[in-house]
Formats: sequence, C-alpha cells, structure tokens
Amino acid sequence: MSTKTLPVWPALANAALLMLLGLALAGCSKSGGAPPQMPPPQVNVAAVVQKDVTLWDEFTGRIEAVDKVEVRPRVAGYLEKVNFEEGHDVKKGELLFQIDDREYRAAHARAVAEVERARSRAALAQRQLERSRQLVSNKLVARNDLDLREDELAQAQADVKATQAAAEQARLNLDFTRITAPIDGRVGKALVTQGNLVAPGSSLLTTVVSMDPVYVSFEGDENTYLRYQGLDRQGERQSSRIASNPVRMGLADEQGYPHEGVMNFVDNELDAGTGTIRARAVFSNKDGLFTPGLFARIRLLGSGAQSALLINDRAVLTDQDRKFVYVIGPENKALRRDVKLGAAVDGLRIVTDGLAANDRVVVNGVQKVFFPGMPVAPLDVPMDKPEQAPPAVASAGAAGSH
Repeated sequence: MSTKTLPVWPALANAALLMLLGLALAGCSKSGGAPPQMPPPQVNVAAVVQKDVTLWDEFTGRIEAVDKVEVRPRVAGYLEKVNFEEGHDVKKGELLFQIDDREYRAAHARAVAEVERARSRAALAQRQLERSRQLVSNKLVARNDLDLREDELAQAQADVKATQAAAEQARLNLDFTRITAPIDGRVGKALVTQGNLVAPGSSLLTTVVSMDPVYVSFEGDENTYLRYQGLDRQGERQSSRIASNPVRMGLADEQGYPHEGVMNFVDNELDAGTGTIRARAVFSNKDGLFTPGLFARIRLLGSGAQSALLINDRAVLTDQDRKFVYVIGPENKALRRDVKLGAAVDGLRIVTDGLAANDRVVVNGVQKVFFPGMPVAPLDVPMDKPEQAPPAVASAGAAGSH
C-alpha cells in the first residue's frame, strides 16, 4: 500500500508571512502610530533699532555753471587769429580772438591828431582873450571884442573835449579788436574760424563757463515746500532762503552721496504748470570733477534730529497694498505685524507705525514662515548686517556639516 507526501513550501511561506505581519504590528504598537515631527525652521532675527535720526529728502537735478558767457565781437572786421585751445581752461583777460586792427589803428591815430589840433586852437583862443582884456583895460577896443574872444575860447575848449571823447572811442574800438576771456573758466568750441568777417553783437564766437564753484539746480514739489515752511515756523529747520542748509550730491556713476554743499537759492514762486518750485545748491569744484550739464542726485536736509525705529528692508514683506513683518512672539512663534514705512536712513528703513522698540524681527529666512503663529528657531544677528551669523551658530553649523 503506497502513501502520498504533502508539499512543504506553501506551509513555510504562510508561516513567514504571519511572522512579518506580527513584527510590523509590534513596531506600530511601539511607535504609537504618530508621524515623525519636523524641527522648527531656523531664522535670523534682529532687534528693532531705536535712535535719533535726521531725515533727508531726495531730488534729481543738473549741474550748472555759476557764470556762462557768450563771447561776441564788439567791432566788425575780419578774424585774424584764434588764440586758444578748444575745451581748455582759460584765465580772465587771456586773448581768445584777434580781429584785423589796421583800420582801427588808423582811426585812433587820426582821433589823437584831432585832439592836438583842438588843443592848439584852444591855446590860441586863450592868448587872444588875454590880449583883448589888456586892450579893453586900456580902452583901445570895444567890450564886444572881449565877449567874442571869450566865446571863441569856450568853443575851442568844447572842441578839445569832443575830440578827446572821439579819441577815447577810437582807442576802445582798437582794444575791442583783441577779444579776451571775460572770466576764469573753460572755453568751448571756436564757432568762427580765421578769415571770416564778424559783426558786433550778432556773431557768436565761443562760450566760456566758470568751473569752480558750480551750481546744482533741482525742483521740489508743493507738499515738500509746504512741509519745509511748517518746520521753519516751528523752529525745527530754518528755511533755505535764509540758512545754508546742508546738501549732499552723487553723480550717475557714484554710490551714495559723497559730495557736500549748501543751499544758496529758492525761487520766489511756484510754477503753476508743474506744481514745483526751483531751488539751487552750490558745491566746490576745485578738483574739476563736475562738468556743467551732468545729472546729479541730491539729498537735502529734511528735518531736525528725531527719535525713530528702524529695520532692515530684508524683513519687509508685501501683501497686496500692505507691508508687514514677522516678529518673534511667545514660545518663539512668528507673528505677523502690519507696518507703515518711512524714509531710508543709513541703510535701514524707518517704521512709523506697527512695531515697538523691544520687538525682534525676522530678517533672514522669512520664506520659511508659511503661516502666522508658526514656531521657528530664532538666531540673533545685527539689524544692519542680517547675513552675519553669531560665531557660536557658525561653529555649530560647521560641526554639524562633518
């Protein structure tokens, strides 16, 4: 009688499956079934800065020459010589152009000769008058003869004055053939070249602009002007009409406002078309850095010293038309605070509303805060250098990277 042997592998497989299921259930019972917790994100926070600040208002303007002169001839003639290098500096009185002066020399010589002739006639009239007085005293001639001689002398003396004036005019015309620099400054292009006929007044020969100091002209809006007047009435800031308020300037290729000047003019009325008023500052230009016509960025003293709260712009977030920041609240939770911002001062931003002096603001890692009230791990850093981590944090990070 034969016996059948049952297969062993299915039974072993079922036993292994039951064992694995039991291990899995045991593991779940030990962990309690809760998912692993993520640690709070690490963020850099900085304390709100409170200090006295002076506000500055920003404008744009153009550099202008204090003096700009159009050089034109005062007598007619052919241009004989151009005596300067275009675009170079010149001194007052330096010869720029020479007009052919031969006709003017001859006219001057003739006028001088006329003066000598008139003086001779006056001397003769004087001698004749003296003789007539002697004859009248001796009763040898009538009184009418003496009156005639006195009239002749007066006419001769008047002729002397007239010829002297004509000689002076001739001398001036001769001098005007030498066209000299009217001011110290920089000369422009020669607009008329040698050999051309020039006429007084109508022929523009070149221009000369002064270089030191220079003006910077700019325009302010009506609200700014009214605010300055209010500060003047309150005694917080004097008007630039009477005080040389400080001004700082930066050129288009410069960072910040490295040049210092003062206000020296505010116009007497606002432009009704633009709603602005024209103002002007003056700057030293001894090194010749500024050229008239250059664009300039201007900062004008806008207030006296006042206490303010300041934060870094990195901390500011935008929600439609609202600005807000995250501050560290109880249990290191990030709380949202809506803020109102003012001007920038020394790399920080003035907060006019929404923060207190003892608040700590998230300045780095704000993108890690997904919702208000979220727990975070704050690390304190300076407000003006939020990227600078404390040495202990930096060393701990370095150790954790190994």
